[in-house]
Amino acid sequence: MKFSNTYIPVGYAWSTPFAKWQGPLAELNSLDMAVDVTGRALTERGLPAERITEWALGMTVPQPTAFFGVTLLSRRLGAGDHAGPWIARACATSAAVLEHSACQVESGAHETAIGVLTDRTSNGPLMLYASQRTPSGAPVTEHWVNDPMKLDPTTGQSMNDTAENTAADAGFSREELDDLTYLRYEQYQSSLTDDRAVQRRYMVAVRVPGRKADTWVEEDHGIFPMTREGLERLKPVKEGGVVTFGGQTHPADGAAGFVLTTAERARELSHSYGREGATAQVLATGFSRAEPAYMPKAPVGAAQRALQDAGLSAADVDVVTTHNPFAVNDLWLSRELDIPLETMNPYGSSLIYGHPQGPTGARAIAELIEALHARGGGVGLFTGCAAGDSGGAVVVRVDG
Repeated sequence: MKFSNTYIPVGYAWSTPFAKWQGPLAELNSLDMAVDVTGRALTERGLPAERITEWALGMTVPQPTAFFGVTLLSRRLGAGDHAGPWIARACATSAAVLEHSACQVESGAHETAIGVLTDRTSNGPLMLYASQRTPSGAPVTEHWVNDPMKLDPTTGQSMNDTAENTAADAGFSREELDDLTYLRYEQYQSSLTDDRAVQRRYMVAVRVPGRKADTWVEEDHGIFPMTREGLERLKPVKEGGVVTFGGQTHPADGAAGFVLTTAERARELSHSYGREGATAQVLATGFSRAEPAYMPKAPVGAAQRALQDAGLSAADVDVVTTHNPFAVNDLWLSRELDIPLETMNPYGSSLIYGHPQGPTGARAIAELIEALHARGGGVGLFTGCAAGDSGGAVVVRVDG
């Protein structure tokens, strides 16, 4: 989908640190986290919540009281009678929320819209579905977080299988996967230099209320120290395969957000926040599906659709960020679009810092905008896969 008058003010795409599941955010309702984080992000940027007239919630893991959706966020943050939809598109949720919000601005229905992304994979709900036909009327159960990772009901294969299928089809070696994983780890480490100067430009800490005192999560939690030799010693998840636990992401908890508005308003907001009036124009979004059980291939089609709608090619792109739950994803994207691996994910990626599902893409988009701004502007592409062998993509242009 093509856009011509929708912008993210530079500095108005943010993310919390991500915490590995069952870590310090495991007991924090992700909706409560989103309210607190979004409120502090808006206050710091001097944007009153009541000025935002369209709200969209991106969340894939149900939480207590989630039935009320966006109304829990906007009313608690003082946005009056403004609300909007709850959108879930698995790991492409951020791209779907951005597309919805951009449509509201592009159409003129709203001057300022916000996407709020939040998820907690920790302590995922165990769903009990009533059944009168099972023995003794026992309910049908589903673990909302764990079960989908093990089985796609349309293919009978796991998500790990989709990575193995793609690696086998492409002929990727174990060495290539380990090399790519370690490259992303080194890139992530570079974002921690100078007292995390890069991350501090877009990160908002998480407050965890306590009975005696609040605690704060200010940095990513649960990232395992990595060496190239250590990766080499890991056994494949599947016997005879090439994908290891080192070459795939870990579930996590976190939140993120972005504000979309018109060109004039975006320049005002960016300038007032001390970001030189710079903006990130949303050029296009795209979604696609790969053949069944080849999920890591899906980002290519999504990227191609978004680039085509933007009137660009992969050669026009200056920076790429990805949601890459498997190292296989980036290898396939690089080969199919002829994008050097070294120019992708300059600050690391979800492969390293984890995957809370809904917010993952929003963090990658925030990092994309910051990387483009740091280089003085340019064209950026975010793309990533999602459940059901699908993927989403966003193309932006930063003006400085």
